[in-house]
Parts: sequence; structure tokens; C-alpha cells
Amino acid sequence: MSTGPSSPDRDRRAELLALTGEVRPELHRYCARLMGSVIDGEDVVQDTFARALAAFDQLEEMPQLRPWLFRVAHNRALDVLRSRALRKSEPIEAASGIADEANLDPMEVMMRQEAVETAVSRFAELPLPQRSVVILKDVLDEPLKDIADLLNLSVDAVKAHLARGRARLREVNAQAATLAGTQPVSAAVARYVALFNQKNWDGLRALLADDVKLHQSTYPLRVGAADVGRFFTIYAAFDGVRLAPAWVEGREVIAVFEKGAGATPSYFMWLEWRDGRISFIRDYRYARYIVDDAKLMLTPGGEGPGGPSRLLS
Repeated sequence: MSTGPSSPDRDRRAELLALTGEVRPELHRYCARLMGSVIDGEDVVQDTFARALAAFDQLEEMPQLRPWLFRVAHNRALDVLRSRALRKSEPIEAASGIADEANLDPMEVMMRQEAVETAVSRFAELPLPQRSVVILKDVLDEPLKDIADLLNLSVDAVKAHLARGRARLREVNAQAATLAGTQPVSAAVARYVALFNQKNWDGLRALLADDVKLHQSTYPLRVGAADVGRFFTIYAAFDGVRLAPAWVEGREVIAVFEKGAGATPSYFMWLEWRDGRISFIRDYRYARYIVDDAKLMLTPGGEGPGGPSRLLS
């Protein structure tokens, strides 16, 4: 006799697994802005699904899966932010005139568009309640009632946070400095990019630390030079992949261009180094939605398409 989950439970678990692929980009749009970083946002999304799968079998009642996943992600992001000792939220004040209907006035449309186009990092300037509400309403277009349910607030409180958050975001955007130029490419990244573009896989493997780790979205973590070295064996089979040094969120990363994709990178990698060796590789090949919100800047003199430094997304 089978001791596994009953058929309804199996069906719900299968529904959860199927939903992960659909809702993952939306969760990232939310978590990236909540964290103020596309990279940190993906870490939260990854942790969200790990926690959701671990908790799923312990639930006494089956929740509506999409709102439940957003709540898990929201709570996990708050845990991380609290651990960083970010500032506390501002008090709620009354707000009126916040629209929630389909026919929006031009000012409402403009404010929502401004939120969508705002750099992810700037959302970190908003207190957490304002940040959550502005992202959910203006970026993800969630109904006010659903936002109130997710955040355990009244609809009036949601409207108040939305009004204050929009005003603060406009101030942040107005004060934002002109996009600064990137720093020159580091010797380590330049060497990695050159070896990769030359398809010198043995040379790349020689750069790996003995205890190097490789993280690729939902795939199991690879640990150790021998196991991570297979990463380059896999890339050797891909035709037309080319790298270029870049910067995002003040971090030096590596833009990945694919054959037929034009001058826009498909995704990026982020390497960590220790004593001149690679200690960690984060490859976002299987989480490409990250690049949609990344303000990625090619490094001057990089080997990617387009020549000089320029904003790519």
C-alpha cells in the first residue's frame, strides 16, 4: 500500500510546481524592488520556492497558491531586510483619490508608468510599507483589496502608503544623479571573458578554487572544482555565446550575448573571487527575467557587441 500523499494532495503539489514557472518573473519584479537589487531579489525568490515546497505538505488547509507564494516571498524579504537593520516605516496618514478602477485618469497612468520605469535600486529609498504597496499596485497592478489582504492592512491604509510612496518615489527620481560611468574592467574579469571567448575551457577551469560553488536557479548547487568544471563543458556545446564585462547595481558582472539575440544581453553571470581564484559563480541562464529589470552597463573596452560603454537595459 502506498504511503505517499493522497491524490488531491499530489494534484495540489503538482499545481504548485507548475505555478512556480509562471509566477516566478512576477515574484522577482516584486522582490527585486523590495530588496533594491535584482540579484538580492532573485535570492529571495529562490528561497521562497524552497521554503514553500518544504512547508506545503505541512499545511492543514490548502491556500490559494498565488497569493500564498507572494506572502511567503514578502515575509522572507522582510526577514532579510530586518536583518540588515533598515529604517523603520513612517506613520500612516490619510489619503484619498487613489484609483482602483479600470478607467484611470492621466495622472494615475503617469504615476504607474513612472514606477515601472524607475531603477530597481531606488525603491530602497522608500520605507517598507510604502515600497511594498507601490510595487504591488503600480508595477504589478494588483487590486487594492488584494494588497490589503497580503499586507494585513486596511484598504484605507494601503491608499495612504500608496500616496506617500508615490510622492517619495517622485522625489527620489528627481534627485537621482545622471548615470555615472562604470569603472574599468578588473584584470580578473577581463581574463575570464577573454578565455571564455577564446573557448579556452581548460584555462577557465584552472581559475577555479578547489571549493568553488556554482549556483544556477533551481538546479542543485555544484561544489568543488571538478563538479563546477563541468559548467564549461556544457557551455562548450552552445554555439555563438559571447561574454562582455559589465556593471549592475555597483557590482562587476559579465553580460552574456547569444547568437541571433542582437546587441542585447540574454542574461549575466556574477563571479566572486578569493586570492585570484573563482570562489563562486552565479549564472542566471535559467532566470533570464532578471535582466529585464537590470540597469546593465557594458564596461568601456569590453568585448561585447556595440563597442564603448553603454546602457543595455
